[in-house]
Amino acid sequence: MKRGSKHTAMRLDNRRNRILSICCGAHAIQDGLSAALYVLLPVLAQAFGLSYAQVGLLRSINNGAMALLEMSTGIISERLGERNLLAFGLICAGAGYLILALADGIWGLAACLFVVGVGGAFQHALSSSIISRAFESEGRRGALGLYNSSGDVGKLLFTGLFSLAMGIGVAWQGVVAAFGAAALMGAAIIFFVLVIAAAGGPRLSGNSKNQNAKLGWGIQNKTEFVGLCASVFLDTAIQAGFLTFLAFFLAEKDVPMSYATLAVTLTLVGGVFGKAACGFLAERIGTRMAFALVQGLTACGIVTLLYVEKTLAFVLLPVLGMFLQGSTSITYGVVGDIVHADRLSRGFALIYSVSSLSGLLGPIFFGVLGDNFGIETAMFAMALISMLAILPIIFLQSQVNVHTGKT
Repeated sequence: MKRGSKHTAMRLDNRRNRILSICCGAHAIQDGLSAALYVLLPVLAQAFGLSYAQVGLLRSINNGAMALLEMSTGIISERLGERNLLAFGLICAGAGYLILALADGIWGLAACLFVVGVGGAFQHALSSSIISRAFESEGRRGALGLYNSSGDVGKLLFTGLFSLAMGIGVAWQGVVAAFGAAALMGAAIIFFVLVIAAAGGPRLSGNSKNQNAKLGWGIQNKTEFVGLCASVFLDTAIQAGFLTFLAFFLAEKDVPMSYATLAVTLTLVGGVFGKAACGFLAERIGTRMAFALVQGLTACGIVTLLYVEKTLAFVLLPVLGMFLQGSTSITYGVVGDIVHADRLSRGFALIYSVSSLSGLLGPIFFGVLGDNFGIETAMFAMALISMLAILPIIFLQSQVNVHTGKT
């Protein structure tokens, strides 16, 4: 019995690790394609003569597509399956990038970025739900931390490759076409490894046909969930605005555009470590205290960036990136505690929809602010909103148990 139990446990661990690896890979590609826009948009602005507001609009169209669809992905996945939709999302994102290489005007750019955004909608909520369910008994927060970090690895990889390609003189059209091809290859891998290989095995979705309709959206504490959504909204607006306009801010400081886009990559480097570290920080000192600390340091970092000289700014950016992006591991880790296990897809879909909506409005707001009052004023506004994001988190009364991750 002991030998059989050990063998069963090993099989379960292997299955969990396979699920985590595939979801992390999909996350790396999807987030990499999304983050690549931060370094691509300045190049497109020069090529097509775009204003700050137009740049913000393009970024918002991409995030808007995700916001429109992300809320429904949880419901759709209950019928079509989470794994199938993961592959579909990468196909859309890859096709959007391939067509982007042929765009000849702002409307063509907008259409392509919309398709990329549609693909991005079929990722975060689905993968987070799959992982949370696979690691329901133990290791959930660690697995979600690895998943969150994998997205930043993808951001770093794609933005770094783009900056490198620009530095050696490769045309932007060729780079985005290569990115699109990589997404299509990722979709094929997911289909064959996660869908076909898992055929006949236990379902990754925990929703049964006889599911109790009284669950609704499965939100067990509405006050906490509303507070969480508000903090996520403000936090995401800061991240989207800062990463969108960082290169423009440095360019106004006479930093060459190739180096200005590299600054985004340096910020994302910090995010890789920040997302892993902030999850453990929340377990140690609690969600509210960790979030308040990280947001305060983010505000201080943004203000400091405005006054330091250029060389020191590049040194500061990875540290700022840790706080700027690490906050997501604090907020998203709460979802599994306040949403019923059979409604995790819907719960994560709601949170990511709020995040996508914020990503839609944030760049427009800061872009208009930059056009009318200067990019430095927009940066000051980001620091202020970072502090305001702390207020809604006080509704999160749950304290995380370090060992179990339960409230």
